[in-house]
Amino acid sequence: MKVAYLISEYPKVSHSFIRREIAALERQGVEVLRFAIRGPSDGSPDAADVQELNRTRYVLGAGVVPTVAHVLRAFVRRPVAFMRAVHSALRLSRRAERSLVHHIAYFVEACVVGNWMHESEVSHLHAHFGSNPATVAMLTGQLNGCSFSFTAHGTVETDAAQFIGIPEKVRRAAHVIAVSEYGRSQLCRWVEPVHWDKISVVHCGLDAIYRDAPVQQYNEARRFVCVGRLSPEKGQFLLIDALAELRRQGLDAELVLAGDGELRSAIEQRSAQSGVADLVRITGWISGATVREEINAARALVLSSFAEGLPVVLMEAMACQRPVIATRVAGIPELVRDGQDGWLVSPGNAKELAAAMQRCLEADASQLQAMGVAARSRAMERHDVDRSALQLKQVFASLAGTTA
Repeated sequence: MKVAYLISEYPKVSHSFIRREIAALERQGVEVLRFAIRGPSDGSPDAADVQELNRTRYVLGAGVVPTVAHVLRAFVRRPVAFMRAVHSALRLSRRAERSLVHHIAYFVEACVVGNWMHESEVSHLHAHFGSNPATVAMLTGQLNGCSFSFTAHGTVETDAAQFIGIPEKVRRAAHVIAVSEYGRSQLCRWVEPVHWDKISVVHCGLDAIYRDAPVQQYNEARRFVCVGRLSPEKGQFLLIDALAELRRQGLDAELVLAGDGELRSAIEQRSAQSGVADLVRITGWISGATVREEINAARALVLSSFAEGLPVVLMEAMACQRPVIATRVAGIPELVRDGQDGWLVSPGNAKELAAAMQRCLEADASQLQAMGVAARSRAMERHDVDRSALQLKQVFASLAGTTA
């Protein structure tokens, strides 16, 4: 079986779960062609990501003449389908958050991807994320008369579902993957019940790095780690406020923000204004191996998100036998059991977050150990990448011969 994967930016440090998924599919005997709109913007410090660079074909960067040639070739191959795809791109742009120019670009990208699929004799395209990758995949399906599917991960699809064309994409897709039951429910909101059966849940998975690596026991260090992009939906300002609340109570703990993003300078400024700058360390983008080191060096992982899908770093931290503190949003309660694997708190409530962090700081070695063991068991039971890849393989096999 041969399928093509389409990702907007690949490989990418924060999307290592896609790399793991592709590798697991290949272990199942599926040949996966990697297509990406552009290369990584975060440096891809993981060695495995660097290897993926040579396995991936990139739409952008080919130059104007080859790109125009792709468009002409797509027209010659299927002129009627070409015009229908043009019409779809124009229609999608009318109420979209992106401009008409962007949608013309998506159409051109679909011409390139469609030609690559035609040359490689591959008839199914799977995209990750329901935004522009799914748009390109849908237009490619129209151009080639092939089937397409996509994985919806969370806030990308739920924050602006109508403005990125989620209803039409779900209707046209041969199958849609959600990463949590919550995510599936949000996709069902936008389409008629006749389409619900083709929306299924396949969890992002953990591979042998987490399954087989020696587990470091509980860590009593007074240190929390938060992994993720420094962006509004992640709520890191709340973490700073919670840290300041703990300090007012005479409790100090280090906070490591493992990641980078547009709010870095604002977070640094808020840390200074709140009197906790000495407790906060921002790492910038780091490799997956370094992320695991930061998790193992911490007492617990803490996430203060306002909105999520189901964060992969939660399952990674739990697999490292660390309890987690997270907000009770989206798919998180499906994984984290309050009081067993960690603590769940209300989103947007810095005092409740501080109270959970205090409970974690006051937990003794036996409690930290018991919660860590429970967390690891939970993560490994629900998020095995080979089991998830088998589900995907079955989906792809069922779509053989399906047209868009």
